[in-house]
Formats: sequence, C-alpha cells, structure tokens
Amino acid sequence: MTTTFTGRAALLAAVSLLIATPGLTRTGYIAGVDVVQGGDRTGETITGMVFHDLSRDGVRQQDEPGVNGVIVSNGRDVTTSGADGSYTLPVYENMTVMVHEPAAWDVPTDQNGVPQFFYHHLPEGTPETLRYGGLEATGPLPQAINFPMIRTGTTETFSCVMMGDAQPYSNTEVGYVRDGVLDSLLDRDLGDSECVIMLGDVMGDDLSLLPRFMNIWSVLGLPQYYVHGNHDFDFDATTDEHSADSWRQIYGPAYYSFDIGQVTFIALDNVVYPCGPEDDGPGGRDACADPDELAYNGRVTDRQMQWLESTLAEIPEDRLIVMMHHIPFVSFVDSNEGRHQTDNLAEIHALLAGRPAVSFSGHTHTFEYLAAGEWYQGWEEQVGITRLPFDHVVGGAPSGNWFWGDLGFDGTPLSFARGGTPPGYMIVAFDGADFTVNFHAANQAPDRQMALSFNTPQFRDWFTTLYDYADTREEAAGSEPPLTVNDLPDQKLFTPEELGETIWLTANIWAGTRNTEVVATINDDLRLPMTRTQPGEGEDVLEGAEWADPFSIPRQMTIGRYAWTSETGDPRAQGFEVWQGSQFGPASPQPADTWMIADSSSHLWRVEMPDDLPEGAHVIEVTAAMQDGREFRDRITFEVRSERPNPYWDNSLWEETTN
Repeated sequence: MTTTFTGRAALLAAVSLLIATPGLTRTGYIAGVDVVQGGDRTGETITGMVFHDLSRDGVRQQDEPGVNGVIVSNGRDVTTSGADGSYTLPVYENMTVMVHEPAAWDVPTDQNGVPQFFYHHLPEGTPETLRYGGLEATGPLPQAINFPMIRTGTTETFSCVMMGDAQPYSNTEVGYVRDGVLDSLLDRDLGDSECVIMLGDVMGDDLSLLPRFMNIWSVLGLPQYYVHGNHDFDFDATTDEHSADSWRQIYGPAYYSFDIGQVTFIALDNVVYPCGPEDDGPGGRDACADPDELAYNGRVTDRQMQWLESTLAEIPEDRLIVMMHHIPFVSFVDSNEGRHQTDNLAEIHALLAGRPAVSFSGHTHTFEYLAAGEWYQGWEEQVGITRLPFDHVVGGAPSGNWFWGDLGFDGTPLSFARGGTPPGYMIVAFDGADFTVNFHAANQAPDRQMALSFNTPQFRDWFTTLYDYADTREEAAGSEPPLTVNDLPDQKLFTPEELGETIWLTANIWAGTRNTEVVATINDDLRLPMTRTQPGEGEDVLEGAEWADPFSIPRQMTIGRYAWTSETGDPRAQGFEVWQGSQFGPASPQPADTWMIADSSSHLWRVEMPDDLPEGAHVIEVTAAMQDGREFRDRITFEVRSERPNPYWDNSLWEETTN
C-alpha cells in the first residue's frame, strides 16, 4: 500500500482553520513524501527512490524515472542515489531520513511553503510526555521511502531572506512580527528570492504558535527553511535526544542541507539541552555539570558532526558553503561566554578549510558582521580559535531586544537591540559562489543603513546615572527613576565649552565591518575620517558611556509602556508583558535592563568634533564605503550656540498680560 506522509501532530489540526495560500509558493509544487507502508517490517536498512515527480502529486508512478547522484541521509550516514534513483541506508531507532535538494531540482512544499524532504522514524514516539506533543509514534519501518522532486533548472544569481530571532512568546508578538518585518518584506521586490531562512528562536518557548507563524509567512510565497534554537526546544525534555521532538513533529528536521545555484546551505542544530558534564567548561558552562540545574550549551553533537563531514565529502569544493545555526560559532557581544558560542568550532573550521564559506546565526539579538581576519579576547579560551578564516554573521532580530520599547509608527515596539540595531532582516544576494549581505530595518526605507548621533558630556553623565539606577533596582517594576529622556539635553546643540570637553560624532553602521571606511564631512568642506570603536584585533569588549550608541540608548532607557494603565481593562494589559508572561509595570517610565542595552557595539564609528566650530547651524554628511563597493550616506544637522537655550516654553513675556 502507498500512502503520502504528512508528518503533523494533532497540534497542527488548528492550522486547517487558517486561510491557506496554495499556489503562492516559489514552485507551486505542493505534495508530500511517498512512504510505502506494508506489514510489520523490521530490518537493518531502509531503501527507496529519489524520483522525478512528473505527475507532481508526490507519489511515485511506474513511468517516473529515478534521479541519479542525489545525497540521501539518515541524519548520521550519507549516501547518494544510484543511476535508477535508488538508495539504501542503515536504520537506527530515532532517525530522520532526508534528501538533499540538488541545485537543478525542487522538492515539494506543504501549503505554507515548508519543504517536504524528510521522514521521521521513531516507532514508539517520544518516550516521555511533552507539553507540545513530542514526536508521534511512526510505527513499523516502511517498505520504502521515496523522495519526489521536479526539475527546475539552475540559477546562478538569486537572494534569500534571512533573519535572526523572531521569538514571539504570544499571539500579540506574532502580530508584531507580522506588522514589522513581514509587512516590510511585502513592500520589497522579491522576484529573485528563493527562500526565507529563520536562524533559530523562531518561537519564544511556545511551539503552539508555530503553525500560525508558518501560515503568516506563507504570504511571501517562498520556501521556509527554519533553524532550531534554544527557545524552540521542549523545555520539559529530560534528554537532548528528544528535546527537539515537538519541533520535528510540527516543522521538520532540526538539521539538514540543500542546494540553490552554486551554494550549499547546511542547517545545524547546535543547541544541546539539557547539557551535561561533557559540556562543562569556562564561560558559564559549569551550569552543565550541576545536576540540579537545567541549562543549554552551544555544541554540535557527534552524530551531526559525522553527518556534516560525510555530507561535505559529497559537495564539490568550489561551491560556497553557507552554515546556518542558531548559537553563533563566535560572537562579539558574548565573546567571553562559552555557552553562547560553539564548543567544537575549531573542528568545524577544519572541515571547511580551503572552501569558500560563510556562517549565519542568531541568538544574541545583535547584528554582527565579523569579517575574515577579525578576533576578540575570549575566543581562544572559549572555543579555541583566534582570527576568523571566513566571515561570520550574527543576523539581528525581528524582535529587537525582545519587543521592549514604546510603539512606533507601525504599532510595533521600537525595541532597538543590543549593539544599537533596530528590528530588522537580511536579504543575502548570491552570485555564483559570491555573496553580499544587506541588513534592513523594519518599516524603514531600504537604503537607510545607519543611525547618527552625538556622544556629549551631558549624554555620558545622563547615561551613567540612569545605568547605575537600572543596574541596582531590585524589582522589574522599578521605583521612580532619577532621570528620563526628558532630562537629556538636546544632543544636537553644543556650546563652545562643551566642544572642548570632547564630543564625538557617532555613526552606527548596522552592517558595517572591519573593512568599512567611514568619513564625515562638515558643511561640504571639512573631511573627518571616522574610527571603528572595536578594531577586532583581539581586544576585549569596550562598554560603558564612552562606547555606547547615543542614538538607540535614549530609546532603550525610557520606556513609557511601563506606565500604561486602564481603569476597567484586562489586568494583564496593565504595563506590558514580555517573555513567558513577565509583567513590567504599572510603574513610572523605566529603562530596560542593563544587559540588553547598546552600551557596546561592533559596528559603531566615531570621530571627535573640532572645538573651533563657529556658532550657527551646521550639516554633517556621513559616507560608509563597504568593501564590495556599495556606499551608504546619511546626514545630521547640529547647532553651536554661545549658551544652551531654555528648552521649555518661555512664559516670562506672557505673565503680565495673562494675570
């Protein structure tokens, strides 16, 4: 008997009530994997066919030919299909049999655009009860697992939409993702785009939101490739072996690979949960050795490493390898934190040696373009590497700093992230084995690539006072803060005396790298080269008032939503909620927690302002020249006045006439 595998838990029944979008996917090829059931088959091998699905129904017909040379895997062992399309693989208890989509072919998708290229084998299902269902019992081993695909031809030039942590914890926050990043993408020409890639923490601990989320993203009409993150696993799982079971049931494999054009994409699951004594080490990994604590660690498991090595052996060495994973291989902001980087990175780098490669990740809620040759203090101790052999990109977050912040024009939180980037997304353009990374702020013009401001003595005093308050307050609701943004003097107006106390022009170039050249020009005349605050030459993270981003910090350090209350409204609508229902407020406007603000950044440039500028209004234009030849420009207007004017309404001339 032949059946078409659909692989969805009872949890997905609700999605049938949503409006599906058939025909909008990139290929319009909607089908499943052809699973041939029969008897109570047990055995040491599984067989099947990779076939050209001429009927486009996902079921192999006798006249549909096999496809030769396609990579097929059980998540550990790797083989390729023969001349007739057939393959054979070893069987083990908890495996996912999957096909690697070749560049000239498309596998089918479901109605939401989720690619269908896999079959899970776990006869008895998840061996413990999990709140989001785990993996359903798959029963006896099928007689055959046949993988359909259609021939579409190759493309050398294409793009993919990529982003870090969407991480909605609630239906309200799913709406924020919809109205921020997704709505922005609907304004873009995605005619050359081939996929959407979510770099982990797709969800915020609640996997029941995932069906709605996938359906919303189907409106782009692009295949959706998701990476498994540390907020996507089963928190009630007792072993790492089954901590992604609900994810596998609802979405699909936690690691896999596929080709587009001259690019091979490899998705890894580098979150080990719960971690154990084998993960013990510096940088917070000691939590893994504590039997009373449940923690995760960044590491690629031995099984995956075997799969990765075997898969790479089948990939020509001139193809670009795009590594996709949630926890960064290394990061700037967490350079001294072992758990938040990848333990066996040196081994992964060795496997990729000599190949063109790039790494994309999420996790830190920062955008960090760490270019080849860059390194920071902490990397050698934590993961055993120094200078990067290829570019590593931490991809920002649609959620910014977890949806904190007041609402902007589009009704979504401003939520500037750590490092000072706004909520946003990437469009990565590929041309053969070359690539260009473009970062875009949600609901901003695509050519806006920076934020300009001034780091003044008043800003540094204001920041230090408010930071110290936020760092020592005992409750999340907070007491009355010593300052708010209303107490911050105009950052674009200075006196000659203040210019003598050091004022820096700052440029947060969101996608800037160590190879970006930034120049400021005052009044179309005076040319001032700007310096990156973090050279990336092995130094530690520089943080504090002197290194903070004065553009995003004021938006992070006074959040009015704390004070939103109503007399007859829902009690949970007072103040605001984030994370797992944590309540913030009602209280006076408060700063965000200090660990999530932009008091350091890997993409901040600055230059000291001249102290002899004449009084009056001035204009600065900043030009950022990227290594690939792109140039971005922005401008900022400022004033020099003999003294600071009264910032408030002056009623001194009105008092006599109004009394």
